[in-house]
Amino acid sequence: MEIPPLSERPVSQEEEEAFLRSIQPRRGLFGRRFIGPRRWRPDWAWRVRGGGASQSGEDATVDSGSQGGGVAWLRADPVDWGIRIAVVVLIVAGCYAVYINGVAEGWWRAWGENPTAQPTRPVMSGQAPTPTATGSGEAAMSGGYQIGPDGVLVRPAEHAASTYPQPELPQAATENTERGAEAAAEHYLAVATYAWNTGDTSAVSALSGDESTFARTLIKRIDDSYSNGWTFGNSITIDHVLLLEPVPANGADVPPNTIGVKFRVTAIDGTTCSGQRIAVHDEEYHSTISLFMTWRDNRWIETQGRAESDDQ
Repeated sequence: MEIPPLSERPVSQEEEEAFLRSIQPRRGLFGRRFIGPRRWRPDWAWRVRGGGASQSGEDATVDSGSQGGGVAWLRADPVDWGIRIAVVVLIVAGCYAVYINGVAEGWWRAWGENPTAQPTRPVMSGQAPTPTATGSGEAAMSGGYQIGPDGVLVRPAEHAASTYPQPELPQAATENTERGAEAAAEHYLAVATYAWNTGDTSAVSALSGDESTFARTLIKRIDDSYSNGWTFGNSITIDHVLLLEPVPANGADVPPNTIGVKFRVTAIDGTTCSGQRIAVHDEEYHSTISLFMTWRDNRWIETQGRAESDDQ
């Protein structure tokens, strides 16, 4: 039986080509034709044949496209083009983010940047900063401090020895009384602090007896410190007077007319330079300082002393 046609209208060549294009497999993201999901079968095997692939067992051949790969890639629909552009933008943005983070972390220099000077390291207690090379006519620097001609770091002008006035002897310290001995002991500590901050130990020596081991040790420590450096920021604050009483002479290390004075103090060692090393000790600590003040030649002098930190 003959089946009549659905329409008597003849089909043009353009309509036939349009129909054939509509039933062709859709091209994927990167130009390959989407041929649908493939089911796994035991006899599945792929082999390349020129421009396509064949499936053994069913002799089904998948055409990779009669047109060139570049032309097929360019004929992607707008959705595919949008996905491609988004992927490229994400890759570029990721690379740029890694570059910016590397510059910030110091992993590499910024594009076109040339180093002009070696960075200095922070000054750490007990560590010798590395001197930084500078241009002609500029003073060498180390850890933010200028290196002097003798190789010792230059003391900052705002902390110069001249900024520390020498303590004056109070009137009470001239009296031969227990209160006079206490005032003289307070003045002695003020003079010792002045010596640490300036290197001038003459006042400490003038207020100390020749027999005082405490004074000799103190003066030697200060002189040794200033032979190759300096100190500033040293301070002592008297919190309490713990003891104030006469000490009987013993014919040996305690002379007559001696008053014992014991202070509870808060101290700060400050900043100390030794050569090109900087030690910063700004933390407060507590100590007990005992002094024997002896009335001799119409004035109070220190004849014995001892300092004990609470940490000892």
